[in-house]
Amino acid sequence: MHNLIKIICPLWIMLGSFNLMAQLDDLPTVFMIGENEGQYEQLFISCNERLLSVCDNSMDEAYQNWSTMLSDVEQYAEDTNFDLRGIKIWVNVFWNNDGTVKNIVYYPKPNSRNMNFEELTSFFMGFAAGYQLDVSAEKCFSHYGSASFPTFNKFLSADDR
Repeated sequence: MHNLIKIICPLWIMLGSFNLMAQLDDLPTVFMIGENEGQYEQLFISCNERLLSVCDNSMDEAYQNWSTMLSDVEQYAEDTNFDLRGIKIWVNVFWNNDGTVKNIVYYPKPNSRNMNFEELTSFFMGFAAGYQLDVSAEKCFSHYGSASFPTFNKFLSADDR
């Protein structure tokens, strides 16, 4: 019986891993928090590295990368004639190890402009398809934050401070 357990347990774990990978492969690139709950939780587990740690725990570097991405979202909105003004969201971005977007998961804040959020999901799908953060890591990584548009981002170099 003990030998049977030694054989079955690894097989069970392996099948569970395949099932998890299949679930994550079926996960939409962009969705709202509250949808795909089980897969979203698994995404957190599989991409447990954070942007801050990928940026060598430099708050300045992580913030600059996050702010640059939000500015790039605004630029994409301008390029595609999509109105982001008044949109306020909680957002969790997951990147592949090469900095390409793996998933964007968001939820509107109560004080966000009211809109058809299916359109925002489609907008983020287009953004995610062509965006790459100028950061890479050994495995996927993520950042959870807040975004309000317009962002009014302005970077100061170390010499300007």
